[in-house]
Amino acid sequence: MAGSDLREIGAVADVRRGSTGFATIGAADGALGDLAAALVEALERRGFVRASEETEAGIVLNLVDREQPRPFRRRARGTFVAALWSLQEAPEDPLRETYPMLVRALANISLCYVPGHGVFFTTMERGNYLVPEGEGLAAEVVARLEPLATSHLVIDNEFRRDLEPELWEGDAVTRELADVGRRLGELDLLPAPFPVEDLVSADDLRRIKRLYAIGGLSYGNLSARLDATRFWMSASGVDKAKLDEPGRDILLVSGYDAEAGRIVLSVPPDVEPRRVSVDAIEHWMIYRENPTVGAILHLHAWIEGIEATDVNYPCGTEELAESVAALVRAAPDPAHAVVGLRNHGITATGDSLREILERIRPNLLRQVPMS
Repeated sequence: MAGSDLREIGAVADVRRGSTGFATIGAADGALGDLAAALVEALERRGFVRASEETEAGIVLNLVDREQPRPFRRRARGTFVAALWSLQEAPEDPLRETYPMLVRALANISLCYVPGHGVFFTTMERGNYLVPEGEGLAAEVVARLEPLATSHLVIDNEFRRDLEPELWEGDAVTRELADVGRRLGELDLLPAPFPVEDLVSADDLRRIKRLYAIGGLSYGNLSARLDATRFWMSASGVDKAKLDEPGRDILLVSGYDAEAGRIVLSVPPDVEPRRVSVDAIEHWMIYRENPTVGAILHLHAWIEGIEATDVNYPCGTEELAESVAALVRAAPDPAHAVVGLRNHGITATGDSLREILERIRPNLLRQVPMS
């Protein structure tokens, strides 16, 4: 991708990033109440202002009760909600303890405060890390929160019924995607998130899928180039080990409408398509900038010694896509690169999906380091 393309994307993101206004809802006593007040002061010091209406805020701090969390119901998907709550003791398994709250509160991130210990961050992508207790705790929490809360999602899709008839049943590329997806499942490299459907009501589950474009079946995604400008990619909300139907489970990404913030997909006329993976914007940037990249594989796994992004931006944001594309660009061989996504996983490029998996499998670590 040319530098002008990246500048155009950045300019559009600046326009659409939304208000720097914030709001707090709910109430808390004691140490959690004190932290909430300190977070408000830290936000104001960084230039954020209180929104006149909760629904107009770009960032919402939702103080929730552990037993009965009350979700904040957005009017706009761009509103970033942080669920702020407390435990008296540090959990033995922070992710298992905090992820359900993230889902039950319909939040973008969970901030679990353990007095004397610190604040556990938990993201929708299962990133989980501790900001330790200290004199500047609130300032550090806001510093870690700000880039996540102000990042810009690109998860809208535009479906065009213009897929060539000869591709309606797929091709050799879609068959490779399906085959490698099955292989990843056999190798247990598609970790499922917690059973979201067991944690929330059916209505809230639909809301979660609409807000975050997740389906709760498996993590990771894979894509492969069709031609100079288009690539096939796994859908969102589908088990990547069961990519059965082209146009539904495997989608052809044919463009990106930067002004509207939508991934453009070419689909058959008689198929009800799923949404494409939220990481499509990342793959789109990498393919555009690196014509020799034939395929891209993203896994929630790790390889020691790789370069990684500095900020754990949410999946599907322009900021994460730009960060990963920059690391691929800087790699000694961008066409065969492996880069890390902080607190998240890896993205690897290669000639084909089979070539990537064969190359990286011996060095894969299932545990992603958190920081």
